[in-house]
Amino acid sequence: MRDSFGRDIRYMRVSVTDRCNLRCRYCMPKEPVRTGQQDILTDGEIARVCRIAAGLGITRFKLTGGEPLLRPLLAELVARLKETPSVEQVTMTSNGVLLCEEWDRLFAAGLDAVNVSLDTADRALYERITGFDRLQQVLDGIDRAVSCGAAVRINAVLQRGVNDDAWRELILFAKDRPIDVRFIELMPIGMGAKVKGVSNTGLFAAMKAAWPSLKPDGRVHGNGPAVYWRIDGFAGSVGFISAMHGPFCGGCNRIRMTARGELRPCLGYEDCVSLRDLLRSEKGESRETDDAIARAVRGVISSKPRMHCFEDRRRTAGAEAMVQIGG
Repeated sequence: MRDSFGRDIRYMRVSVTDRCNLRCRYCMPKEPVRTGQQDILTDGEIARVCRIAAGLGITRFKLTGGEPLLRPLLAELVARLKETPSVEQVTMTSNGVLLCEEWDRLFAAGLDAVNVSLDTADRALYERITGFDRLQQVLDGIDRAVSCGAAVRINAVLQRGVNDDAWRELILFAKDRPIDVRFIELMPIGMGAKVKGVSNTGLFAAMKAAWPSLKPDGRVHGNGPAVYWRIDGFAGSVGFISAMHGPFCGGCNRIRMTARGELRPCLGYEDCVSLRDLLRSEKGESRETDDAIARAVRGVISSKPRMHCFEDRRRTAGAEAMVQIGG
């Protein structure tokens, strides 16, 4: 599948819940999201959309949230997607709190990789950012996944005046572990529009000063837009996802679906198509409905904009919270 700008769209992020067990202020509103269970897609509906999308050429899926591990029987959904013809990879993003206790089931189901959101290695600061003292649970989950040989990436978002200096300790996770530590520039979506982020341009300069041996890592690490670097003697790599100061829209390969079944061509816009309405139409499980869903997926891909609109705060500040869109 190619969009109107010739980009090859083969990757889909699928939110399985808009609930979370943390309260990071740039993601979760003060009043927790409470979408009714009847409005969330079922496992069968998610699997059906992914099957149809895979038939169109989308071969890689990432399960997101909210916190996906809050969804019951997530490992069974992973196994179901892995068994879908043409699906090459199923991965997940998580805050890591429940990862240790759920990892064996996920690994057995065939999960290919996990991205863990972690903005600091300091226990007190972690509680300040997330609202909960759960850092050790996250660290245990990371070590458990690494011990099984899984591909593990840490995603960190730096906030000015909050965790500006957290990068030094976070990078050390890659010293003795084959982990990618990625720094994601804060995007002005929902609550994120009210928080000041840290530029990856300045961050890279500081890292280069601290580790002069920092050099480009040209290997392919995943499905996303991260640019990777290596430090001499480190087992893992350091990545930068610079949505604000190094837009990567020209190579964007993804679409995303919210837990409510809204298919979106771009994170930076509110435009979407409700697949839930098609899934629950009067025609139900008919072949005609499959065709309608396929047409909707094609339509969303063809409507994908050339680039995001993050620089225009008037268009992003009023958007839904990231937890509702799918991080």
